[in-house]
Amino acid sequence: MIAMVRHARYVLSENPVTGLSFALFALFLFAAIFGPAIAPYNPLQSDAANALQAPSAAHWFGTDQLGRDIFSRVLVATRLDLTIAFSSVILAFMLGALSGVAAGYFGGWTDRIVGRLADTIMAFPLFVLAMGIVAALGNKVINIVLATAIINFPLYVRVARAEANVRRDAGFVEAARLSGNGEARVLLGHVLPNIMPIMMVQMSLTMGYAILNAAGLSFIGLGVKPPDAEWGIMVAEGANFIQSGEWWIALFPGATLMLAVFCFNLLGDGLRDIIDPRQRT
Repeated sequence: MIAMVRHARYVLSENPVTGLSFALFALFLFAAIFGPAIAPYNPLQSDAANALQAPSAAHWFGTDQLGRDIFSRVLVATRLDLTIAFSSVILAFMLGALSGVAAGYFGGWTDRIVGRLADTIMAFPLFVLAMGIVAALGNKVINIVLATAIINFPLYVRVARAEANVRRDAGFVEAARLSGNGEARVLLGHVLPNIMPIMMVQMSLTMGYAILNAAGLSFIGLGVKPPDAEWGIMVAEGANFIQSGEWWIALFPGATLMLAVFCFNLLGDGLRDIIDPRQRT
C-alpha cells in the first residue's frame, strides 16, 4: 500500500496533465457536494428585469432568457449530472463486470449467452438505443440512468471477460481450488479482485461518456425536464440565442460539460499509470 502511494505521488508529480485531471476531479466533486449551498443565486428563480445580461461582476456567467443566474445553474447542475453518471456507471459495472467475469471464467453456454446479449446491444447505435429506452420508459432520471447503464454494459462485459479468461488457469486460482474453495468463491474472492484495477480505469473512462450521454438526451428533450438545472438543457436553451449575440448562455454550460468529459478521460489514463504494476519501477 505504501509503495502504491509513493508511486501515485511520483506519477502525479512527473505528469502535470494527470495532476490536473485529479485537481479537476476534486473541483467537480466539491461542486457536486457543496454547489447548492454556495450558489450565489437561486438557480430556479426568474428575474425578468435582468434577462439576457452579459457576464459581469454581479453575474459571472451572465443570465439566461428568464433572468436566472447561469453560474448558479452550472454549479447546481454538477450534482445532478455527476449523480446520473456515477449511478449509471456503478450499475453498468455491477451488471457487466459480474456477467463478463462469469463468461470468461466458466466459458461454455454462460459465455455464449452473455456474449450474444452484449453483441445484440452493440448492434444498435448506442445513443439511438438510449433514446429509444428513455422514450419508451419516460424521461425520468432513473430511466436515464438505466439507459446509460445498458449502453455501457457491453464495454464492461468485454473487458471483464477477457481478463477473467486469462486468469482462470493462473496459479493463484489453481491454489484456491486446491484449498477447497468452490467455484463461486474462487470467482468472487480471487478472480474478480484481481481484475478490479483495469475495471476502475474503465469506470473512469465511461464516466465521461455517461455525462455526455445524459447531456445529449437532455439536449434533444429526452433527458432531465426543465426547469431543473442540467448542462445539456442549458446548452439547448442557449443554442437558440447564439445568432442574436447572447453567446454566454450556451458557452459556459458547454465548456463545463467539455471540461468534465476531458477530466474523466485524463483521469482514466492517470489511474492506469498508478494502478498498473508494470508502470512501477
